[in-house]
Amino acid sequence: MKYLLILSVLFIWAAYVFPQDTLTINAQYIPHTDTTLVFYLKDYNPAKSYPLLFMLHGWSGNYAQWNGIVNLDSVADKDGFIIACPDGFYNCWYINSPVKKNSQFETFFFKNLVPEIFRKFNIDKKNIFITGLSMGGHGAMYLFLRHPDFFKSAGSTSGILDITAFPKNWQLSEYLGSYSKQKSRWQNYSDIYLLKNFKEKNKKIIVDCGTGDFSFKVNQAFDDSCKADRINISFFTGPGVHNADYWSKSILRHFEFFKNLVGKKEN
Repeated sequence: MKYLLILSVLFIWAAYVFPQDTLTINAQYIPHTDTTLVFYLKDYNPAKSYPLLFMLHGWSGNYAQWNGIVNLDSVADKDGFIIACPDGFYNCWYINSPVKKNSQFETFFFKNLVPEIFRKFNIDKKNIFITGLSMGGHGAMYLFLRHPDFFKSAGSTSGILDITAFPKNWQLSEYLGSYSKQKSRWQNYSDIYLLKNFKEKNKKIIVDCGTGDFSFKVNQAFDDSCKADRINISFFTGPGVHNADYWSKSILRHFEFFKNLVGKKEN
């Protein structure tokens, strides 16, 4: 009896200290069940609407990667966000693959994941943000550039913002076909090429990359393209390489950036 009482107390304590939900969703166009971690305020009030932040993990990671880098419970409490971390199926690149029928993440995101979050939580639909690291940086910017009406802003840290610069890496060809035979297709899925058709000049985005990162030149080029197209980008650089030590610090700037945009009207 004493043992059961201790377990009950620990369960209640854990529910209070770690106010998170785990969503599991099945769909025929994803390779397996998607698990999404959702973090929210300890004093979450369903009568009140909250800004929503999606955080996408990197290549070979999973839905738990971000919470292993930064304490998302404390971020949710401090900044007032509901934070959703979906699984990117190891290397899906957060796209609708023209090659793999069971790798249609973009469809899954808007058709399944978003409605489920809206069903379970009271979301301020005018304040939805997305960011990610590495592959997730690509995914965050890709989804934002293709659906700017849905998101208020987006971010990328160490993002692979031009996948055409890495045609032999990360099994990309399995999702897009051979680069040598499908260059135009690759460009259609690459963030830097999507900028030319981006018309929402009032939207603000944040991008950063360490100067020692292998993707630094790609991020510089993305910044240059944004400025040439008069896209409102905040671009930050500094010492750092492609690792969790850098991301644990860089992502704090994203939280602050998004927090400052909550409730503000777009110019």
